[in-house]
Amino acid sequence: MSRGCRRASALVAFALLLPSPACHSGGGEVAGTPVVADLRVLFIGNSLTYQNNLPEIVRAIAETAGGPAIEVRTVAFPDFSLEDHWNRGDALRAIDEGGWDVVVLQQGPSTLPESRANLVEWTGRFAERIRAVGGRPALHSVWPPRSQANGFDLVRASYAGAAEAVDGILIPAGEAWRAVWAVDPNVPLYAGDDFHPSVLGSVTAAYVIWQRLTGRSPVGLPPVIDGGTSVRIDLGPERAALLQEAAAEANSGFGQG
Repeated sequence: MSRGCRRASALVAFALLLPSPACHSGGGEVAGTPVVADLRVLFIGNSLTYQNNLPEIVRAIAETAGGPAIEVRTVAFPDFSLEDHWNRGDALRAIDEGGWDVVVLQQGPSTLPESRANLVEWTGRFAERIRAVGGRPALHSVWPPRSQANGFDLVRASYAGAAEAVDGILIPAGEAWRAVWAVDPNVPLYAGDDFHPSVLGSVTAAYVIWQRLTGRSPVGLPPVIDGGTSVRIDLGPERAALLQEAAAEANSGFGQG
């Protein structure tokens, strides 16, 4: 996994304003925008989460949708697995502060059998800490590199197994990418390194996450995601409808919890 941050492809035509922590020194802990929140969500992951500041896009979608408000916080470092987070300790300290409704867990694609076993094991350990403070674990099911296009089923199976093992929420972001491409295979969801998400890739994932957190369909939301000074993304009506419908389709077909 590349440690560098990459900007959105010049092929994508929309306005974008994102906060700098998405590319700050390769990750770390990022405090989200303070809000009077109906939901408090902690994101634990790696560059697939902090690229384009995915959590802040989720917060901005909630604001655009008129609520419920979502307060976000992120603990993410490049190349980190859940085991790495456990050993470092920052994520555990953030969890133990309490007050989280949901803690979203993410590591790499985890397609190999040993990687799947590792994901299930450490999800279980994190789930105990999350439930101890009254939260619920969620698994952000990502995507394989473009070079492993046949790996989408394996990614989903790994994350679904981890979510099922802890009675958690499965967020099928990778399946939403596939739903987008089923309609238009030319939508650039990968960034230039063919692994990290483009802004459109992060927005698609954010719609999936927002729906799983709120129970509301993203279909019909405004094409401009407006989170105030931190995020403003103008997708245009057709592109917004495509990403929103793909997110809803993925959640309908593969969402758990």
